[in-house]
Amino acid sequence: MLKKIRIVVASVVFALATLLFIDFSGTMHPRFVWLVKVQLVPAILAMNLVALVFLALLTFLHGRIYCSAICPLGIMQDVISWISGKRKGQNNRFSFSKAKPWLRHSVIGLFIVAMLSGISFVVSLLDPYSGFGRIASDLFSPLYRSGNNLLALIAESIDSYTFFSTDVWIKSWVTLSVALATLATVGLLAWFHGRTYCNTICPVGTLLGFVSKFSVFRPIVSTDKCTNCGICEKGCKASCIDSANKAIDLSRCVTCFNCIDNCKFGAIDYVPAPPGGQRDAQPATIEHGNSMTRRSAMTIAWGVAMARAMKAQQISLVNLDGGLADIQDKKVPDRKTQIVPPGAQSLDNMRRYCTACQLCVSSCPNGVLRPSSLLATLMQPEMSFERGYCRPECVECSMVCPSGAIQKITMAEKTAVSIGSVVWIKDNCVVKRDNVQCNSCERRCPTEAITLVTDPEADPESRAPLKIPSIDNEKCTGCGACEHYCPARPFSAIFVEGHHRHHSI
Repeated sequence: MLKKIRIVVASVVFALATLLFIDFSGTMHPRFVWLVKVQLVPAILAMNLVALVFLALLTFLHGRIYCSAICPLGIMQDVISWISGKRKGQNNRFSFSKAKPWLRHSVIGLFIVAMLSGISFVVSLLDPYSGFGRIASDLFSPLYRSGNNLLALIAESIDSYTFFSTDVWIKSWVTLSVALATLATVGLLAWFHGRTYCNTICPVGTLLGFVSKFSVFRPIVSTDKCTNCGICEKGCKASCIDSANKAIDLSRCVTCFNCIDNCKFGAIDYVPAPPGGQRDAQPATIEHGNSMTRRSAMTIAWGVAMARAMKAQQISLVNLDGGLADIQDKKVPDRKTQIVPPGAQSLDNMRRYCTACQLCVSSCPNGVLRPSSLLATLMQPEMSFERGYCRPECVECSMVCPSGAIQKITMAEKTAVSIGSVVWIKDNCVVKRDNVQCNSCERRCPTEAITLVTDPEADPESRAPLKIPSIDNEKCTGCGACEHYCPARPFSAIFVEGHHRHHSI
C-alpha cells in the first residue's frame, strides 16, 4: 500500500510539474505554481521559510521521500528505470554499492561555494529542479505545442476553434543543448543503474541524506524473518541495501518502498526507529511485528520523448506596388546592458537568485523572455522584443518565479517601474532613410514617452516637414513597444537599453 500511495503521489506531482512548463495558456500557473516553490534549491534562494520547514520536517520524519515523490527529475529517473527493467524483463537487476562520500561531498561543496559566490551557472547545472525545467521547457514543450497546433489545424478544417495554434521556436540553442545533455546523462544513468545520479551527483540528495540518517520512520530489516534471499537488494534502485549484513544506508535510501513490496517474507517494515537503532549503514534489527507490506500490481504507461524542435517559419506579407513582398526578420540590437523583467529589481539580483529553470521563459505569453547566451548569465532570462513587447497588464513571470529572482508585483506596480530607456538611431529611421513620415513609435508607446517633433534638418520650405521622435526617458518604462512595432529592418530605429538597477518613474 505504501508503494502504491507513493506512485500515485509521484505521478500527480510529475504531471502537474510538467504541465507548468508546457502549458502556454497560463491556466495551470495560478493553481499549481506552489508545486515548484516547494522545490528545495528555489526555496533556499527565496528564503521560503514555510517550504523549508515543511521539507525539513518531511525528511526528518520519512527520510528522502522528497526525492521519490516531489522532485520531478527524481520521478523522471524512476520512470526511465522502470521502462528499462520492463524491456529487459528484470526489474530486480541492482546490487549494493558502497557510498562514494568523497564524490558526494565534493559536489555539494562546489554547489555551496557557487551559491555563496553567485556563480549562477554552476548552481543551475547542479539543481535537479532546474535541470528538469530545462528538459520540460526545451524538449517536452515543443512536442506539446506541435501536437496542439496539429489539433488546431484539424479543428479549423471543420470550422471549430476549440484549439488555437501557437509559435514553436527555439529560444536558445545553448539551453537546448544543455537540456539534451542533462536528459542524456540522467537518462542513461537511470536506464542502467537506477538512482546513481541522485546518490552520487545531486547536491539536494546529499543534503537531504544528512537529515535522513536520523529519520523517525525508516525501513528496518527483521533479522528473524530475513532469509538472506537478496531480493530487496536486487530491487533497490538506490543500491543502498546490503542484504548480506542486513543493513540499509539511510543517507541514500529514497523511501520508494520497493524493498517492502518485494520482500516475500515480510522481513522489512517501515516503522519508527527503535531506541539506539540503525544509523546510516549499520545493521538494524527488530523483533516480530506486524508487517506493513502488501502485494501491489500497477501498470504505468509512460513514454519518454526527446526531439529537437523545429523553428516555426512565418512569412509576413505586405501589399507593395500591387504585389507581395517578404518582410525581413528583425535582428537583435547590440545592447550594452541586458534587460530583465520588472520585479527582478536589478541585474545583480537576477544573477544571484535565478537558477535558469526556464519557467518564466516558457510562461511568457508575449514571447519577450528568452535564455541569455552571455557566460555571466548563461541560460538566465533576458528580454528582447522581436516577437512582442512587455505588456503593462502582464505580470506572469513574477507570479511563477520560485527562487525570488523575479519578485511578485502587481500591474499597478509594474507600470511605475522603469527597466530600461529608449535609444533612437537616426540612420535606421525610415523618416531619415526613406524620406517618408512614420508615427509608429509615438502611436504605440503606452506611457506617451515619445512625441514627434519637426525634424530640424527638414527643408524649411516644405509644406509638411517630416517629424522625428523625441524621447522623454523620465516617462519610459522600457516595455519595448516602440522597438517591436518599429518598421525599420533589419534593425529597429528605436530600441531599449537596459538599466542595471530598476527605478520608479
